[in-house]
Amino acid sequence: MGRGRKKGRDISGWLVVDKPAGITSSAVVNKAKWAFDAKKAGHAGTLDPEATGVLAIAFGEATKTVPYITDALKAYRFTVRLGQATNTDDTEGEVIATSDKRPSDDEIKAALDEFTGDIMQVPPKFSAVKIDGQRAYKLARDGEDIELVARPLWVEALEFIARPDADHVALEMTCGKGGYVRAVARDLGAVLGCYGHVQSLRRVWSGPFEASDGIEFDLLDKLAKTGELDQYLLPLETGLTELPELRCTLEAAGKMRNGNAGMVIASDVEYGDEAWASLDGQAVAIGRYMAGELHPSRVFVKPQ
Repeated sequence: MGRGRKKGRDISGWLVVDKPAGITSSAVVNKAKWAFDAKKAGHAGTLDPEATGVLAIAFGEATKTVPYITDALKAYRFTVRLGQATNTDDTEGEVIATSDKRPSDDEIKAALDEFTGDIMQVPPKFSAVKIDGQRAYKLARDGEDIELVARPLWVEALEFIARPDADHVALEMTCGKGGYVRAVARDLGAVLGCYGHVQSLRRVWSGPFEASDGIEFDLLDKLAKTGELDQYLLPLETGLTELPELRCTLEAAGKMRNGNAGMVIASDVEYGDEAWASLDGQAVAIGRYMAGELHPSRVFVKPQ
């Protein structure tokens, strides 16, 4: 007997959830998928269970735009607990080292320069990085002594926000894909000679999505399975704001949706640039611009 059709609504678009602490990103995605009765859902960038803020969830055709949100700049506001190192680099782990030293505000500000621009960062041992096919956090939980390789990271800015007391400092970081705030707190503590770990973390924005515009998790649950929830759904095109938009005709749209190159109207796009084609404001395809045509790499199903 063949498999039946996947159940659920065939919806496309983005939902921004202001994730609360104490729940995994996967659990939030599952709740959103259930609440919208959606056939397909995914998210752009995992947050640790105790972290809060922007969790951008894509439904249906919008899942094809996830890489462009994952690759976009993101901003995190976080508090570092000075004087303590933990094995997880946050409050969930065990304290493994302490120090009575407390740096001055000026010393902290001076040290932040080392963490901006192109840097190399070693991910936390309790992270989802794979080592020989296994997640680092699983190996760490099993007590294995693991060594993670430093990876490049672009840090646009790392700013001193406040110093509530001698033991804590609030910072805000804007960075590219793959950054670990926990690693910044750990390494900053090492540079300052006092140890450090993340006490609280909030993603304030990710690409075009702002935490202040996100739906709260409790409201998502309250409005589940109702028509009221659809007002929070953003167009799938929201995930393409980092790419140039090129308009096309109905004939060209038909060609691109069949995987063929189509004529587009271009202005500020250079040969070989990645862009997306639109018809009446709706996404048709993503691809490379070449000599007046878009050569599609991803196509979007025509809205019914």
